[in-house]
Amino acid sequence: MKIFVKAVLSLCMVLYLLILTKLILFKYISIMDMKDHIRFTFHERYWGYHNFIPFKTIFQYIFTEDINTTIRIDNIVGNIIGFIPFGFMLPLLSKRVSRFKSIVIATFGLSFTYEILQLLFELGSFDVDDLILNTLGGVIGYLPIKIVHIFNKTKNGRSIRGHAQ
Repeated sequence: MKIFVKAVLSLCMVLYLLILTKLILFKYISIMDMKDHIRFTFHERYWGYHNFIPFKTIFQYIFTEDINTTIRIDNIVGNIIGFIPFGFMLPLLSKRVSRFKSIVIATFGLSFTYEILQLLFELGSFDVDDLILNTLGGVIGYLPIKIVHIFNKTKNGRSIRGHAQ
């Protein structure tokens, strides 16, 4: 039974990553048109579309009144929600990635990969704030796993530090 659950969870993770990749990298182009994006553009105009300053985009979305509310919600909430499943499923699939620090590193790494691919292949814009929001999403997804783990430890007669009560 445990093998079946792992297999189903693995399949869910693969499907999730495929959907996430489509939403992040191929939201404006089809996968078939990818060949037209395999070029590296380093002209000044291109670099102006990216954000390398932490919290710049987040503050603009929160404090600038002339930005459509739908755009604000889609960008802030969407970046968080998009990575919640990753933070939830990863520790269930691998014990090596079941600690908070591991989840932060893995989520940041996945998000960074997407951002770099967007930057290099002109599939969107690099935004350091996306890294922050995506990583936050992974951490939020991890929280139910951590809470259940802590609850099970205390339920089994041990405190959080592992000492008998």
